[in-house]
Amino acid sequence: MNVNFADSACMTASPCAETLYSIRDLAASFGVTPRALRFYEQQGLITPQRKGATRLYTAADRARLILILRGKRVGFSLAEIKEMLDLEATEHASRGHLENSILRFRARIEDLKRQRDDIDDAIGELEAGVVWMEERLNDRDPPEDIKRRARAFEALAAARLMQWSVGPPDQP
Repeated sequence: MNVNFADSACMTASPCAETLYSIRDLAASFGVTPRALRFYEQQGLITPQRKGATRLYTAADRARLILILRGKRVGFSLAEIKEMLDLEATEHASRGHLENSILRFRARIEDLKRQRDDIDDAIGELEAGVVWMEERLNDRDPPEDIKRRARAFEALAAARLMQWSVGPPDQP
């Protein structure tokens, strides 16, 4: 079932509150599988409406999915993402909960910065390795004058072999 209940008031580039999406539409627009969306629902990350067996996702579910995928991309676990989404849902979170979330965000930022530094170092080492290998490859290639002399020697040797293969060499 392909559902996208957009009325004329909601026909804009950004979704409006009344827009509903089928599981297929939402999965396709974010490049995830319907199975992933059902899993996120089981984990309590999104809560689609139901019309019989059909799941209908709201603009709020779509926005939560954006945050879920962004959180996964930067390395948060689904449990951490759920905690952050739940924090957003409660307008009056406790000070301790907010402070704990800030600490987690800062720790994750530091982890990502270290990973970026490690990746930059690895790229630098690989690039240096490629340069070294290219230099070794170029060192194995003899200069042009030696190649020319080798071709001349091979031609001379081939002529002598041809001469000897036709008959025995002349004896003086």
